[in-house]
Amino acid sequence: MKKFTLDNTIEDIVLEKKDAVKYFMEKGIRCIRCGEPIWDKLKDVLTEKGFTESEQKKILDEINNL
Repeated sequence: MKKFTLDNTIEDIVLEKKDAVKYFMEKGIRCIRCGEPIWDKLKDVLTEKGFTESEQKKILDEINNL
């Protein structure tokens, strides 16, 4: 399975890993509805939401392990 980086878009991730939708929603990252762009890079979205670099790395690891 594909290994994601913080440079992948939300769209890339949810197209490959359907479980990522629920995961993102649990983290407060809307990825399908409510008008938030799904073509933004994961890093940009996480930074905008206030996640620190270490939190971003943890989220990325968790996404890759879904």
